[in-house]
Amino acid sequence: MLGFSRFVLAMIGLTAALSIVRPADAAGTAELYQTQTIVTGQGEVNRQIGFRDCLDRVLVRVSGDQRLPQKPEMLALRDKAGDFVDSFRYRDRLEGIPVHDEQGTHDRPHDLTCLYKPEVIDKLLTQLGSKPWLGERSRLAVFLATEQGAKRFVLTADDPRAQAMRESFVNATGPLLMHIVFPPAVLLSSTDEKALRAADITMLDQLAKKAGADRALAGSIVWSDKELGWIADWRLAMEGKTYAWQVRGVSFDEAFRVATRGAAQVLSGNGQPD
Repeated sequence: MLGFSRFVLAMIGLTAALSIVRPADAAGTAELYQTQTIVTGQGEVNRQIGFRDCLDRVLVRVSGDQRLPQKPEMLALRDKAGDFVDSFRYRDRLEGIPVHDEQGTHDRPHDLTCLYKPEVIDKLLTQLGSKPWLGERSRLAVFLATEQGAKRFVLTADDPRAQAMRESFVNATGPLLMHIVFPPAVLLSSTDEKALRAADITMLDQLAKKAGADRALAGSIVWSDKELGWIADWRLAMEGKTYAWQVRGVSFDEAFRVATRGAAQVLSGNGQPD
């Protein structure tokens, strides 16, 4: 009787596990083939603007190829962007805040979420000379040296000075379904920002694994009064090659978006980031 009970419990556990795995796989595909933008109101004119923006976003999201929106073929595709949308929905970003007048009804910002069928987007990618970037996306450990005047530090998971930067970096990963971790301070206890900039990317990849990631995304951001913003440099190694890219005179939010887009470009097999 005890053996039978264990068998029943094992079968229940197996069934539960399968019921978890299948929806997760389906949800993963559904999440990949949808994207979001912000529009004003729910009128047709702004909806079409949103459809065009969402088309750009979903093609980049699925492929990882940041160059697709600049392709000349996109001009014709954007003209019929709504034809590729399977379904869409709105969310009022001011939900819960009363509308005061009729003009306010039209001016309220909304999140427009567009959902697409995989076969439709995959066909468009083929037309553009690209392909889907499927499978598990690498988890990156961010090794970042920060300098703003006399204020210098290495970004870690437990430094209260870097809370806003950590949140910004996580937000930057969302549109591309990227995953990042920040190394604990103890892992970098003997490394300052100067040493981090000079560190070999292979060594950082080894540290990334200790931090629970697959590989390292190394960078530095330096505030420049002349550029009226941050100068950010990024490095990522892939298949024996180290890729480097830079952006100048931007907010740290944009610096982290550039980091994420560049990493996606490399990891998806689409080559050197711009």
